[in-house]
Amino acid sequence: MYFLKLIVHDEYLTWNSLNTCICADLKGLDLKTGSFTLRQLRAATNNFDSANKIGEGGFGSVYKGELSDGTVIAVKQLSPKSRQGNREFVNEIGMISGLKHPNLVKLYGCCIEGDQLLLVYEYMENNSLARALFGAETGALLLDWPTRFQICVGIARGLAFLHEGSVIRIVHRDIKGTNVLLDKDLNAKISDFGLAKLSEAENTHISTRVAGTIGYMAPEYALWGYLTDKADVYSFGVVALEIVSGRSNSSYNPTNESVCLLDWVSYESACVATLNS
Repeated sequence: MYFLKLIVHDEYLTWNSLNTCICADLKGLDLKTGSFTLRQLRAATNNFDSANKIGEGGFGSVYKGELSDGTVIAVKQLSPKSRQGNREFVNEIGMISGLKHPNLVKLYGCCIEGDQLLLVYEYMENNSLARALFGAETGALLLDWPTRFQICVGIARGLAFLHEGSVIRIVHRDIKGTNVLLDKDLNAKISDFGLAKLSEAENTHISTRVAGTIGYMAPEYALWGYLTDKADVYSFGVVALEIVSGRSNSSYNPTNESVCLLDWVSYESACVATLNS
Protein backbone atom coordinates (compact mmCIF):
# COMPACT_ATOMS: atom_id res chain seq x y z
CA MET A 1 0.00 0.00 0.00
CA TYR A 2 1.22 3.49 -0.76
CA PHE A 3 0.37 7.00 0.37
CA LEU A 4 -1.60 8.54 -2.42
CA LYS A 5 -0.23 11.24 -4.70
CA LEU A 6 -2.73 12.30 -7.33
CA ILE A 7 -1.92 13.91 -10.66
CA VAL A 8 -4.93 15.67 -12.16
CA HIS A 9 -4.65 18.22 -14.97
CA ASP A 10 -0.84 18.20 -14.50
CA GLU A 11 -1.18 19.38 -10.90
CA TYR A 12 0.40 17.30 -8.14
CA LEU A 13 -2.13 16.94 -5.37
CA THR A 14 -0.45 16.02 -2.09
CA TRP A 15 -2.65 15.13 0.85
CA ASN A 16 -2.95 18.78 1.95
CA SER A 17 -4.04 20.07 -1.46
CA LEU A 18 -6.25 17.03 -2.00
CA ASN A 19 -8.43 18.38 0.82
CA THR A 20 -9.11 21.49 -1.26
CA CYS A 21 -10.26 19.41 -4.24
CA ILE A 22 -12.97 17.73 -2.20
CA CYS A 23 -13.98 20.86 -0.26
CA ALA A 24 -11.93 19.90 2.80
CA ASP A 25 -14.31 16.99 3.50
CA LEU A 26 -11.43 14.67 4.38
CA LYS A 27 -9.26 17.11 6.29
CA GLY A 28 -6.92 15.34 8.67
CA LEU A 29 -7.61 11.81 7.38
CA ASP A 30 -4.58 9.54 6.87
CA LEU A 31 -5.30 8.44 3.31
CA LYS A 32 -3.82 5.22 1.98
CA THR A 33 -4.61 3.25 -1.15
CA GLY A 34 -3.00 0.77 -3.51
CA SER A 35 -1.24 1.78 -6.70
CA PHE A 36 -1.50 0.14 -10.14
CA THR A 37 0.24 0.90 -13.41
CA LEU A 38 -1.64 1.38 -16.65
CA ARG A 39 0.30 -1.53 -18.10
CA GLN A 40 -0.96 -3.81 -15.33
CA LEU A 41 -4.57 -2.85 -15.92
CA ARG A 42 -4.31 -3.10 -19.70
CA ALA A 43 -2.93 -6.61 -19.31
CA ALA A 44 -5.64 -7.50 -16.78
CA THR A 45 -8.50 -6.34 -19.04
CA ASN A 46 -6.97 -7.40 -22.37
CA ASN A 47 -6.44 -3.74 -23.28
CA PHE A 48 -9.96 -2.82 -22.08
CA ASP A 49 -11.55 -5.23 -24.51
CA SER A 50 -15.26 -4.54 -25.02
CA ALA A 51 -15.89 -8.24 -24.32
CA ASN A 52 -14.78 -7.56 -20.74
CA LYS A 53 -17.06 -4.55 -20.23
CA ILE A 54 -19.50 -5.25 -17.40
CA GLY A 55 -21.02 -1.82 -16.86
CA GLU A 56 -21.20 1.79 -17.95
CA GLY A 57 -22.35 5.03 -16.34
CA GLY A 58 -21.78 8.76 -16.13
CA PHE A 59 -18.31 8.18 -14.75
CA GLY A 60 -17.22 5.91 -17.60
CA SER A 61 -16.95 2.18 -18.25
CA VAL A 62 -16.30 -0.76 -15.92
CA TYR A 63 -14.27 -3.78 -17.06
CA LYS A 64 -13.66 -7.21 -15.59
CA GLY A 65 -10.00 -8.08 -15.32
CA GLU A 66 -7.56 -10.55 -13.82
CA LEU A 67 -4.24 -9.58 -12.26
CA SER A 68 -1.07 -11.64 -12.74
CA ASP A 69 -1.59 -13.26 -9.31
CA GLY A 70 -5.05 -14.49 -10.36
CA THR A 71 -7.05 -11.87 -8.45
CA VAL A 72 -10.23 -11.00 -10.36
CA ILE A 73 -10.93 -7.27 -10.34
CA ALA A 74 -13.34 -4.66 -11.65
CA VAL A 75 -11.70 -1.62 -13.25
CA LYS A 76 -13.65 1.63 -13.48
CA GLN A 77 -12.22 3.85 -16.23
CA LEU A 78 -12.98 7.56 -16.11
CA SER A 79 -14.30 8.94 -19.38
CA PRO A 80 -12.06 11.78 -20.68
CA LYS A 81 -15.27 13.71 -21.45
CA SER A 82 -16.51 13.57 -17.85
CA ARG A 83 -15.56 16.79 -16.05
CA GLN A 84 -17.64 15.87 -13.00
CA GLY A 85 -15.86 12.52 -13.00
CA ASN A 86 -12.57 14.12 -11.92
CA ARG A 87 -14.15 15.35 -8.70
CA GLU A 88 -15.96 12.07 -8.13
CA PHE A 89 -12.73 10.15 -8.74
CA VAL A 90 -10.92 12.05 -5.99
CA ASN A 91 -13.95 11.89 -3.70
CA GLU A 92 -14.35 8.15 -4.15
CA ILE A 93 -10.75 7.42 -3.21
CA GLY A 94 -10.91 9.73 -0.22
CA MET A 95 -14.17 8.34 1.10
CA ILE A 96 -13.74 4.60 0.70
CA SER A 97 -9.98 3.97 0.81
CA GLY A 98 -9.93 3.72 4.61
CA LEU A 99 -13.27 1.94 5.06
CA LYS A 100 -13.60 -1.81 5.49
CA HIS A 101 -16.94 -3.54 6.01
CA PRO A 102 -18.52 -6.73 4.59
CA ASN A 103 -21.30 -4.67 3.01
CA LEU A 104 -19.10 -2.09 1.28
CA VAL A 105 -17.31 -2.80 -1.99
CA LYS A 106 -13.57 -3.01 -1.41
CA LEU A 107 -11.33 -0.54 -3.24
CA TYR A 108 -7.99 -2.16 -4.10
CA GLY A 109 -6.43 1.00 -5.48
CA CYS A 110 -6.15 3.39 -8.38
CA CYS A 111 -4.09 4.32 -11.41
CA ILE A 112 -3.26 7.85 -12.57
CA GLU A 113 -1.17 7.90 -15.75
CA GLY A 114 -1.32 10.54 -18.47
CA ASP A 115 -4.98 11.24 -19.13
CA GLN A 116 -6.07 7.93 -17.58
CA LEU A 117 -7.88 7.84 -14.24
CA LEU A 118 -8.86 4.35 -13.08
CA LEU A 119 -10.24 2.78 -9.91
CA VAL A 120 -9.72 -0.90 -9.08
CA TYR A 121 -12.29 -2.78 -7.00
CA GLU A 122 -13.05 -6.31 -5.91
CA TYR A 123 -15.06 -8.10 -8.60
CA MET A 124 -18.71 -8.76 -7.83
CA GLU A 125 -19.91 -11.87 -9.63
CA ASN A 126 -23.61 -11.03 -9.75
CA ASN A 127 -23.26 -7.44 -10.93
CA SER A 128 -25.79 -4.94 -9.56
CA LEU A 129 -29.03 -5.35 -7.64
CA ALA A 130 -30.82 -3.42 -10.40
CA ARG A 131 -29.66 -5.91 -12.99
CA ALA A 132 -30.62 -8.85 -10.76
CA LEU A 133 -34.13 -7.44 -10.31
CA PHE A 134 -34.87 -5.76 -13.63
CA GLY A 135 -32.26 -6.90 -16.15
CA ALA A 136 -32.83 -8.77 -19.37
CA GLU A 137 -33.32 -12.53 -19.26
CA THR A 138 -29.56 -13.12 -19.17
CA GLY A 139 -29.05 -10.66 -16.30
CA ALA A 140 -32.12 -10.99 -14.08
CA LEU A 141 -31.95 -13.50 -11.23
CA LEU A 142 -34.66 -15.49 -9.52
CA LEU A 143 -34.46 -14.15 -5.96
CA ASP A 144 -36.51 -15.94 -3.33
CA TRP A 145 -37.91 -14.12 -0.31
CA PRO A 146 -35.13 -15.12 2.14
CA THR A 147 -32.54 -13.83 -0.36
CA ARG A 148 -34.41 -10.55 -0.87
CA PHE A 149 -34.60 -10.14 2.90
CA GLN A 150 -30.86 -10.76 3.31
CA ILE A 151 -30.09 -8.21 0.57
CA CYS A 152 -32.16 -5.61 2.45
CA VAL A 153 -30.35 -6.46 5.69
CA GLY A 154 -26.97 -6.20 3.95
CA ILE A 155 -27.72 -2.72 2.59
CA ALA A 156 -29.00 -1.62 6.01
CA ARG A 157 -25.84 -2.88 7.73
CA GLY A 158 -23.64 -1.07 5.22
CA LEU A 159 -25.53 2.18 5.78
CA ALA A 160 -25.46 1.76 9.57
CA PHE A 161 -21.68 1.44 9.36
CA LEU A 162 -21.36 4.56 7.20
CA HIS A 163 -23.65 6.59 9.47
CA GLU A 164 -22.61 5.33 12.90
CA GLY A 165 -19.89 2.68 12.84
CA SER A 166 -16.94 4.12 10.92
CA VAL A 167 -14.31 6.56 12.15
CA ILE A 168 -15.63 9.09 9.64
CA ARG A 169 -19.41 9.40 9.33
CA ILE A 170 -20.57 9.44 5.72
CA VAL A 171 -23.79 10.20 3.85
CA HIS A 172 -23.71 8.28 0.56
CA ARG A 173 -26.28 10.48 -1.28
CA ASP A 174 -26.91 8.03 -4.14
CA ILE A 175 -28.31 4.78 -2.78
CA LYS A 176 -30.12 2.94 -5.60
CA GLY A 177 -30.18 -0.48 -7.21
CA THR A 178 -27.30 0.18 -9.61
CA ASN A 179 -25.07 1.21 -6.68
CA VAL A 180 -25.70 -1.98 -4.73
CA LEU A 181 -23.58 -4.87 -6.01
CA LEU A 182 -24.00 -8.61 -5.34
CA ASP A 183 -21.17 -11.09 -4.83
CA LYS A 184 -21.23 -14.77 -5.75
CA ASP A 185 -23.29 -15.56 -2.65
CA LEU A 186 -25.68 -12.65 -3.33
CA ASN A 187 -24.36 -10.62 -0.40
CA ALA A 188 -25.15 -6.92 -0.93
CA LYS A 189 -22.33 -4.37 -1.00
CA ILE A 190 -22.74 -0.61 -1.36
CA SER A 191 -20.62 0.96 -4.11
CA ASP A 192 -19.99 4.26 -5.91
CA PHE A 193 -18.99 6.88 -3.33
CA GLY A 194 -18.38 9.65 -5.86
CA LEU A 195 -21.19 11.82 -4.43
CA ALA A 196 -20.65 10.96 -0.76
CA LYS A 197 -20.34 13.69 1.87
CA LEU A 198 -18.96 13.72 5.38
CA SER A 199 -21.57 13.99 8.12
CA GLU A 200 -20.46 16.45 10.79
CA ALA A 201 -21.51 15.29 14.25
CA GLU A 202 -21.72 18.83 15.62
CA ASN A 203 -24.19 19.90 12.92
CA THR A 204 -27.78 18.70 12.66
CA HIS A 205 -27.59 18.79 8.86
CA ILE A 206 -25.46 19.82 5.90
CA SER A 207 -26.63 22.48 3.46
CA THR A 208 -25.20 21.43 0.12
CA ARG A 209 -25.68 21.40 -3.62
CA VAL A 210 -28.22 18.74 -4.49
CA ALA A 211 -26.78 15.68 -6.23
CA GLY A 212 -28.17 12.20 -6.61
CA THR A 213 -30.79 10.37 -8.64
CA ILE A 214 -34.34 11.60 -9.15
CA GLY A 215 -36.83 9.24 -7.54
CA TYR A 216 -34.44 8.20 -4.76
CA MET A 217 -33.77 11.56 -3.08
CA ALA A 218 -35.52 12.51 0.16
CA PRO A 219 -37.91 15.46 -0.36
CA GLU A 220 -36.18 17.79 2.13
CA TYR A 221 -32.88 17.18 0.37
CA ALA A 222 -34.19 17.40 -3.21
CA LEU A 223 -36.14 20.60 -2.53
CA TRP A 224 -33.94 22.50 -0.08
CA GLY A 225 -30.54 20.78 0.00
CA TYR A 226 -31.10 19.80 3.64
CA LEU A 227 -28.85 16.74 4.00
CA THR A 228 -28.68 14.29 6.90
CA ASP A 229 -28.10 10.55 7.04
CA LYS A 230 -31.89 10.24 6.89
CA ALA A 231 -31.61 11.02 3.17
CA ASP A 232 -29.84 7.67 2.74
CA VAL A 233 -32.53 5.97 4.82
CA TYR A 234 -35.22 7.38 2.51
CA SER A 235 -33.31 6.12 -0.55
CA PHE A 236 -32.93 2.73 1.10
CA GLY A 237 -36.70 2.67 1.62
CA VAL A 238 -37.27 3.17 -2.10
CA VAL A 239 -34.80 0.37 -2.90
CA ALA A 240 -36.50 -1.90 -0.36
CA LEU A 241 -39.84 -1.26 -2.09
CA GLU A 242 -38.24 -2.20 -5.41
CA ILE A 243 -36.90 -5.42 -3.90
CA VAL A 244 -40.28 -6.37 -2.43
CA SER A 245 -42.47 -5.29 -5.35
CA GLY A 246 -40.19 -6.27 -8.24
CA ARG A 247 -40.93 -2.87 -9.79
CA SER A 248 -38.32 -0.25 -10.73
CA ASN A 249 -38.83 3.30 -9.50
CA SER A 250 -36.41 4.72 -12.07
CA SER A 251 -38.24 3.27 -15.07
CA TYR A 252 -41.75 3.27 -13.68
CA ASN A 253 -44.58 3.88 -16.17
CA PRO A 254 -47.22 6.24 -14.75
CA THR A 255 -50.82 5.08 -14.70
CA ASN A 256 -54.05 6.88 -13.87
CA GLU A 257 -53.69 5.77 -10.26
CA SER A 258 -50.00 6.55 -9.67
CA VAL A 259 -47.06 8.45 -11.15
CA CYS A 260 -44.20 6.61 -9.38
CA LEU A 261 -43.51 3.51 -7.33
CA LEU A 262 -44.25 5.26 -4.02
CA ASP A 263 -47.60 6.40 -5.39
CA TRP A 264 -48.34 2.85 -6.55
CA VAL A 265 -47.57 1.43 -3.11
CA SER A 266 -49.85 4.03 -1.50
CA TYR A 267 -52.64 3.28 -4.00
CA GLU A 268 -52.36 -0.50 -3.54
CA SER A 269 -52.32 -0.11 0.25
CA ALA A 270 -55.47 1.99 0.09
CA CYS A 271 -57.17 -0.65 -2.08
CA VAL A 272 -56.27 -3.40 0.41
CA ALA A 273 -57.50 -1.28 3.32
CA THR A 274 -60.81 -0.71 1.49
CA LEU A 275 -61.24 -4.43 0.85
CA ASN A 276 -60.55 -5.23 4.50
CA SER A 277 -62.91 -2.57 5.87
